[in-house]
Amino acid sequence: MKTVTLLSRVDEQKCIGCRTCERVCPVLAIKVVDRKALVDADRCRGCANCEQRCPTGAVTMVRREAPLTIGVDINSVDYGEIIALCEKAKLHPEQRLCYCVGTRADEVAAAILLGARTPEDVSLVTGMRTGCTIECIQPLLRLLEAAGCELQPPEGGWQWYGRTATAWDLSEDIKQKYDSRGFYFDEDRALFEKLVEEGKKGGAGE
Repeated sequence: MKTVTLLSRVDEQKCIGCRTCERVCPVLAIKVVDRKALVDADRCRGCANCEQRCPTGAVTMVRREAPLTIGVDINSVDYGEIIALCEKAKLHPEQRLCYCVGTRADEVAAAILLGARTPEDVSLVTGMRTGCTIECIQPLLRLLEAAGCELQPPEGGWQWYGRTATAWDLSEDIKQKYDSRGFYFDEDRALFEKLVEEGKKGGAGE
């Protein structure tokens, strides 16, 4: 669970309608209408991207009158389905995907199984990508792809980065090339698969 204590506030006198804030918001909580940025307080997750990137200093972060708690209850979904989705994405269910917020793979998988279909959907309900907003897009895209979601970055958005290759994506030529340089891709894969098997037992209460 994450407690959101901050909220974006726009000074209309300083706002020039450049849409920078709109492009960097990981939950699509800020939109420019009639050349002025408007904040959807219910969607804002307090990441401060808009404040940090605004070229005119029109956005500031203020304290919410009442903190907002967000998170997905993994017990609301069959844990076997969570494990299956994480395994398909080559992620351990207990793996921490977002270090800034602490979101784990099982919570993201639960969000997807409950209907989240985009990174913005997942970020809205879990808080993932509302810290640095950079690194955790990779495993998030992997989980969404594993669930069969058709992914299309928001128009004009700047928060999506391409998927990085995993040990499962590498060709035999690449693996052989780097084996002599201290990389052990097959061993890494075998270790992960062992961990997933242990995770299945844990999820079943064994």
